[in-house]
Amino acid sequence: MQGDYVLGGLFPLGSTEDAALGNRTQPNTTKCTRFSSHGLLWALAVKMAVEEINRGSTLLPGLRLGYDLFDTCSEPVVAMKPSLIFMAKAGGHDVAAYCDYTRYQPRVLAIIGPHSSELAFVTGKFFGFFLMPQVSYGASVDLLSNRETFPSFFRTVPSDRVQVAAVVELLQELQWSWVAALGSDDTYGRQGLRLFSSLASTRGICIAHEGLVPPHTPHLQSGAVQGLLSHVSRAGVQVVVLFSSAHAARTLFSYSIHCGLSPKVWVASEAWLTSDLVMTLPGMAQVGTVLGFLQRGTPMPAFASYVQTRLALAADPAFCALLDAEQPGLEEHILGPRCPQCDHITLENLSASLLHPQTFAAYAAVYGVAQALHNTLLCTASGCPVREPVQPWQLLENMYNLSFRAHGQALRFDTSGNVDMDYDLKLWVWQDQMPELRTVGTFNGRLQLLPSQMWWHTPRNKKPVSQCSRRCKKGQVRRVKGFHSCCYDCVDCKAGSYLRNPEDLFCTQCDQDKWSPARSLHCFPRRPRFLAWGEPAVLLLLVLLGLTLGLVLAALGLFVQHRDSPLVQASGGLWACFGLACLGFVCLSVLLFPGRPGRASCLAQQPLLHLPLTGCLSTLLLQAAEIFMESELPPSWAGQLRGHLQGPWAWLVMLFAMLVEVALCAWYLVAFPPEVVTDWQVLPTEALVHCRVRSWVSFGLVHATNVMLASLCFLGTFLVQTRPGCYNGARGLTFAMLAYFVTWVSFVPLFANVHVAYQPAVQMGANLLCALGILVTFHLPRCYLLLWRPDCNAPQFFLGGGAGGARERGGGGDEETPSKNE
Repeated sequence: MQGDYVLGGLFPLGSTEDAALGNRTQPNTTKCTRFSSHGLLWALAVKMAVEEINRGSTLLPGLRLGYDLFDTCSEPVVAMKPSLIFMAKAGGHDVAAYCDYTRYQPRVLAIIGPHSSELAFVTGKFFGFFLMPQVSYGASVDLLSNRETFPSFFRTVPSDRVQVAAVVELLQELQWSWVAALGSDDTYGRQGLRLFSSLASTRGICIAHEGLVPPHTPHLQSGAVQGLLSHVSRAGVQVVVLFSSAHAARTLFSYSIHCGLSPKVWVASEAWLTSDLVMTLPGMAQVGTVLGFLQRGTPMPAFASYVQTRLALAADPAFCALLDAEQPGLEEHILGPRCPQCDHITLENLSASLLHPQTFAAYAAVYGVAQALHNTLLCTASGCPVREPVQPWQLLENMYNLSFRAHGQALRFDTSGNVDMDYDLKLWVWQDQMPELRTVGTFNGRLQLLPSQMWWHTPRNKKPVSQCSRRCKKGQVRRVKGFHSCCYDCVDCKAGSYLRNPEDLFCTQCDQDKWSPARSLHCFPRRPRFLAWGEPAVLLLLVLLGLTLGLVLAALGLFVQHRDSPLVQASGGLWACFGLACLGFVCLSVLLFPGRPGRASCLAQQPLLHLPLTGCLSTLLLQAAEIFMESELPPSWAGQLRGHLQGPWAWLVMLFAMLVEVALCAWYLVAFPPEVVTDWQVLPTEALVHCRVRSWVSFGLVHATNVMLASLCFLGTFLVQTRPGCYNGARGLTFAMLAYFVTWVSFVPLFANVHVAYQPAVQMGANLLCALGILVTFHLPRCYLLLWRPDCNAPQFFLGGGAGGARERGGGGDEETPSKNE
């Protein structure tokens, strides 16, 4: 149709699927053997838009748009012929060669089409050289957004990058992490695979096998496609993503049906999702589930009636004769005869394709060019100013970042020539011989599914599972095996670590003040742990303390009550009372061990134990020395030395011993003071608060004075022969020292091997057993004599061992003693 400005159109009215273009030997005319209803409808949508603009008074008042629409047969070699005609000088058929095309006026002002990326790569570079605006209604390959290579290319469909993002989102939502990715061996397929592979790898989706469907080469195609399908089958995937042209998809599925590939989920690209070539392939209903994203078009209710009107006119011979007379087919001798099938199409043949979203895209492309022309001509509501004809490159300047409206919807070309549009997720639901496209979700930057509308090929309509390894349970991380991150073993996070994020490959260690059980998702604060007062072991030791302290106080009270009796005097008198008092303080020192440790309690534990114990043992040493002198030395020596062990000299001995112990304890506290520490590692769930000994050598030296005193006591009484008829005090001292040594010798290995949390309890037990041993072996037998054997509380039985003692006191009791002893 003629007009003030003419738009060129490229549409796939036919197909050359069986033409074997690779075998051509001459550049002759290619015949289209298959009719495409989609291409006819897209061409009619452009025609409808042009007629609406010409009838309106908003965009181009006073001007008339024309159009030249040509068939591409879906082949680049065919599309180049009308492209050359579009660039021919207005009124002619030849493309003139100039150094400067600034003043060159070609036949058309802009191009609408083509529909596919494969064709757009050819025509886009050609038109880009002349800066001829080209608006595609279907080419979606992301490379076409490159302004350096395609400076004049625009499109009314989103880039494949958006479609790939939607596919990856779908796989993530349905938890399909183990997939095969196939594509046609052309620019569209390779670019789609590249985009999908790069984005899928960042989202945790593994591609088990990636391959290309070979082009139309029958002698090579069979083996290559069968090998491709064999790889897919061996990979064990249940989901295949197929970025492919309709021809390559038909080829792949024909071999798939022939080879009996098990049904799978096929995620389709937009190029073949709605293609009749694929839908009408025999056996397609058995390939599995087919779903994919389709651009959401704006409904055009008037389009169906417009198509019906145009088809009715095309069937009228009188109208066709008039049309031929007004617009003779000047290009038939160049491009070949017009579409022979187009004269015999009915609305029933096209009803399934009327709602195709690219129909609106073709319609909107015309409005985009018209708006740019409106802006270039500075048109107003009253008309467009008269000026020289607009050149294509001038129109191009006004198309960048252009905003326009088409059928009430606002659209905008961004700097890359793309528009933003939403997608619908379509599912093939078979109805008789053709599938129905059911909407089961949407994508507008965020995926929303309609699970109730889903239909799967699996038994009981169960969602297919496509994973190399099962999903790890909570608290497990993936240990990758092989080359794919989706193939892994699940490993539990150990105690003390946790899984911070489900996608982490390593467990995260808890902070030292926290803990976690195995397979944990969180860490928990550690509770402080120390020897608490309410623990069973402490309660048992407190009972033992009460018993021991009660016996000590009872013995002390009994000794004080009978302080002038021969038995108490023979036991040391005030020394014995002092020794029992020290033994009571030894018992009370265990109260420093339970409860939360503090600096004061840690410093006081050892001194308040060992100083009273030194006082007790020094009194026993004096007893042992007196028994040794009485039994082992001549009476003259014994009497002489006994005077030095009584009175002030005895107290000086005890004072000296205690001063030595004070010096050792002071050195211990100054040089290596124990400190309160919190150990985060020794207990799995708690923080152990305890007193840490900084030097075990100094800790042992604190015991040195007591060990020396006990050793001297033992050596002074061991194997001492008590005179017949006298109380055997040496035996009591010997057993008391044995109790001391057994207690502390047993303490060393037990303390070293018991858990550090229970070491304070071990020290408590050792202190109490040591005190109880001395009390039971030395003091309690004397208490027994005081209470139940008062007849033995006599000077002859304790003081001096009979005749010797009488001689010292100057009495005549030589004859009475044996009878009393008996």
